[in-house]
Amino acid sequence: MKIRSLAVPPSDAEVDAWRAVLAAARAADLPGRTGPARVEVAGRLQVAPARGRAALWAAGDGTGVAGLLLFTDGANDHTAFLDVLAVRPDARRRGVGTALWARVREELLARGRTSVSAVLDTGGPGEAFARSLGFENVLPMAWYAQEVPERRARPGEPETAPGYALHCWPGLSPDGHAASLAAAHGAMEDAPSGDMDEKVVAWTADRLHAAQRLVLDRGGRFLTVAALTPAGEVAAYTELVLADPDGTRAMQYDTVVVPAHRGRGLGRAVKLRMLAEARLRHPGLRHVDTTVADENTPMRALNEALGYRRERAAAVFQLSL
Repeated sequence: MKIRSLAVPPSDAEVDAWRAVLAAARAADLPGRTGPARVEVAGRLQVAPARGRAALWAAGDGTGVAGLLLFTDGANDHTAFLDVLAVRPDARRRGVGTALWARVREELLARGRTSVSAVLDTGGPGEAFARSLGFENVLPMAWYAQEVPERRARPGEPETAPGYALHCWPGLSPDGHAASLAAAHGAMEDAPSGDMDEKVVAWTADRLHAAQRLVLDRGGRFLTVAALTPAGEVAAYTELVLADPDGTRAMQYDTVVVPAHRGRGLGRAVKLRMLAEARLRHPGLRHVDTTVADENTPMRALNEALGYRRERAAAVFQLSL
């Protein structure tokens, strides 16, 4: 099986071929879910990641693709993230995945990486293949989805937070709040991380803007809702990303309440305000997806109360090289 390395960024034709593989794999593995939009695929392949360097491969006959993120943030130069390794259903069990993995592993060793991780649905072909290579489940989680109602689903439920002001920022967060929001991101350090090798990197205003700008440069939309103290400090926030602005699904990224402000309903408040903003700004949006670690009981309870339903189990799988 001939595997070729793709130039970074790849050509438009290579993007189309990559998308065709992903669409075919998703149709087989997640019936009822449409394949990724072209703007999403092109953005991920043709715009450089903020935290590292991408390496891309494709099977010569167009039956499979693989993408690797090699971290270069200083704290994680020992590890990497396998963003995708997909094979068309009609070409599986013919050595395509094995050949792609051989090139990925060769790159990992050449770059001195001692581990690699991937997020996979459990119970499916991805997990079976990963386990055959030696990957282990280091952080069980699940995918959850919530419908975006045309109007507030629970009349009278507040989108306010007494003693705090709720603000929504589309795109880049204002410079005046970026440092405070970056500090609030640091509260994610107590989120469950299992036995992952990837280390938490300190958040700064520059890193925050780089992460937000990456979404925008890739053709997406980024929304932040934050609860501010009277002094203007960020006490809680949540983030929503639309990789395809014209699509019907969005992804809720981090939702964080700074420890000193917990127990006051701020997580619920920012999430409810986010739903209201999503309805207003993106009328075509129908679903919001998110992942939550199984051991994150408080967030799972909050999401359930707000209407999220569990769709399928997943996990971070990791391999030590």
